[in-house]
Amino acid sequence: MKISFHLALLPTLIIASFPVAAADTQDNGEHYTATLPTVSVVGQSDTSVLKGYINYDEAAVTRNGQLIKETPQTIDTLNIQKNKNYGTNDLSSILEGNAGIDAAYDMRGESIFLRGFQADASDIYRDGVRESGQVRRSTANIERVEILKGPSSVLYGRTNGGGVINMVSKYANFKQSRNIGAVYGSRANRSLNMDINEVLNKNVAIRLTGEVGRANSFRSGIDSKNVMVSPSITVKLDNGLKWTGQYTYDNVERTPDRSPTKSVYDRFGLPYRMGFAHRNDFVKDKLQVWRSDLEYAFNDKWRAQWQLAHRTAAQDFDHFYAGSENGNLIKRNYAWQQTDNKTLSSNFTLNGDYTIGRFENHLTVGMDYSREHRNPTLGYSRAFTASIDPYDRASWPASGRLQPILTQNRHKADSYGIFVQNIFSATPDLKFVLGGRYDKYTFNSENKLTGSSRQYSGHSFSPNIGAVWNINPVHTLYASYNKGFAPYGGRGGYLSIDTSSSAVFNADPEYTRQYETGVKSSWLDNRLDTTLSAYQIERFNIRYRPDAENNPYTWAVGGKHRSRGVELSAIGQIIPKKLYLRGSLGVMQAKVVEDKKNPDRVGIHLNNTSNVTGNLFFRYTRPKTSTAKSA
Repeated sequence: MKISFHLALLPTLIIASFPVAAADTQDNGEHYTATLPTVSVVGQSDTSVLKGYINYDEAAVTRNGQLIKETPQTIDTLNIQKNKNYGTNDLSSILEGNAGIDAAYDMRGESIFLRGFQADASDIYRDGVRESGQVRRSTANIERVEILKGPSSVLYGRTNGGGVINMVSKYANFKQSRNIGAVYGSRANRSLNMDINEVLNKNVAIRLTGEVGRANSFRSGIDSKNVMVSPSITVKLDNGLKWTGQYTYDNVERTPDRSPTKSVYDRFGLPYRMGFAHRNDFVKDKLQVWRSDLEYAFNDKWRAQWQLAHRTAAQDFDHFYAGSENGNLIKRNYAWQQTDNKTLSSNFTLNGDYTIGRFENHLTVGMDYSREHRNPTLGYSRAFTASIDPYDRASWPASGRLQPILTQNRHKADSYGIFVQNIFSATPDLKFVLGGRYDKYTFNSENKLTGSSRQYSGHSFSPNIGAVWNINPVHTLYASYNKGFAPYGGRGGYLSIDTSSSAVFNADPEYTRQYETGVKSSWLDNRLDTTLSAYQIERFNIRYRPDAENNPYTWAVGGKHRSRGVELSAIGQIIPKKLYLRGSLGVMQAKVVEDKKNPDRVGIHLNNTSNVTGNLFFRYTRPKTSTAKSA
């Protein structure tokens, strides 16, 4: 049984942070009101030590503006300033240890699994725009991360079924603040950051965030550096119209830690702090996002939002990696790759309240379009290796495009989706949710070296049903059913189709369905919020060829994967203004339950999934005392 349990009670870094100015703050800088696209959230200023210990009431990931407590799915919202205080900046590092989430180091991507199913390929979003592609995702300009667990095709289209991760950027709002900070920690982890939000007048606000950082590693020769800058502007008119424009540039350069396994270290008697980076080994990730967010409130019941975004994410790497014994030498593998990802996304969402007789309803209608490009160019051959003397670093060969272009593909995906979701209030405390989405998509792959290309198109319908019952003001029961799809045999993650004319691929989607029930509660005079949930996710319509040699075009259903688990999360105050808590615990079994092609696999755990995940954070603050002098 694989167990991953993260316990953090004390800071691991020495942190120096100094605010230059903090205007219009309240309660000594511990509280502020942040205006989000359609929600108002009370949290803490960036200089507050309580950042990350106060819950959010709403989440943009739901697209309907409803309270998290009245949404019939588990939603975790992580304010990441606490994690930044501990020196973590990568998305996978921030999510690691949260209930139901498995995250591990991956040089090219994130390697994130939600409730047993991979999420990093196609289920990560930035401000509602899909972050597809195999790149590391920096959180330098991210305020919070929202996690909607379970299949969410009704809102976002294709999915691997474990859930959706939405990163929400910092952008201009009408709360004046100016902060400049510095961080220094172990292994020379240091950075400078700024966050300046200026209210020019009652209608216009601008914001500039930036960060420059460098860090070393516990292994010699391993380091990284990053630069991020993001200007934004928000214009709010008195007639209900609001527009936000933002540009984000984020560049990260790394010397990767891709050393041999522990057994190789032990075989040669090498210290674990020894790195194996060759001269000129590198990884470069560059992200640029332009986005426009236009909102209009027709009245106090109906509002519309139109988002348009263009994203480019490029990764370039060239290095040696891994290694195996070769007599008195270590045989290392080598690869270089340059991959460009481009996404043009447009989505429109209409939300409104209406009544039928004495029954209140909330309607959400959405239309989405996206065009995604993924262009990988790779120089890799299994036969090309280099044997090195681990004790003579000077003799190691340097990287530098040592192989010709052996793979050069161009992948394109167009997708269209329309969805409708209605929340029907039978009583003020009993609500039912019914929704559905229709998706149409086309995928095209071209091999630039051979000139061959293949295309695939399809469509899918995804429903969701839910119920919410407010038993009393502090306890809410919920239950839901959600269905999702992953196109052409579940391979919709990295947008690739075998371009060979003789290739036979599975054209049918794989589906996921989730049954979930739980209770969302408030305790201690509404100071502490908890969510207890139980779920089952099944991935089905996994197909295989019973007789691939004699009848290669016949596919049959042959497999099913299932994830079952229980999760508990808590956030808030244990002792008013003194003791704060944030934590979660998940117990899960994700297994193969059917495999007609390889029956011996039935009962084994799905790759990269843990039985137990969890984390726990405490924050104690000494109450402020005041002294008074008498005349």
